[in-house]
Amino acid sequence: MIIAKNDEVKRSRIWRLAIAGSSILIIIIAVYLLMKMFTANPLEGSWESEDGDLVINVGVNGTLSVKAYDVSEGMDVSVKMEYTLDKEEKTITIKEDTADVIRQADASDGAYTREMLENALARVVTTFDYNIEGRRLILSEREYGEQLTFTKK
Repeated sequence: MIIAKNDEVKRSRIWRLAIAGSSILIIIIAVYLLMKMFTANPLEGSWESEDGDLVINVGVNGTLSVKAYDVSEGMDVSVKMEYTLDKEEKTITIKEDTADVIRQADASDGAYTREMLENALARVVTTFDYNIEGRRLILSEREYGEQLTFTKK
């Protein structure tokens, strides 16, 4: 025998160490997967609207970016926003970052105005109930019930 040169006591110790190490590794992996499953953000990622006019990139730190297509004569704009997620109530509240809207409008050299940007983003700046069905995200506005449907990119 190669391991421990036929010494049964040493082989037994090595075997116990190998089993203990692998057991600890299995427990660490299981805890990591359980934490990831129950604490992860279910909306994280990139979502494209069914109409093809919006793309929402949801980050983990309470920020998201909304890319609106055709804001002004074929121009596309990506605006940073903030969101608050309540997994128990299954709601997401999206808030406009006014400073970024102003910065985007100023950087456009008059191609679009702040009002044009606010109008393009108005339908996503509210509180939604969310539902995920496979690779589809359905946002239902809480007040009026209007729905936005997105697919995962």
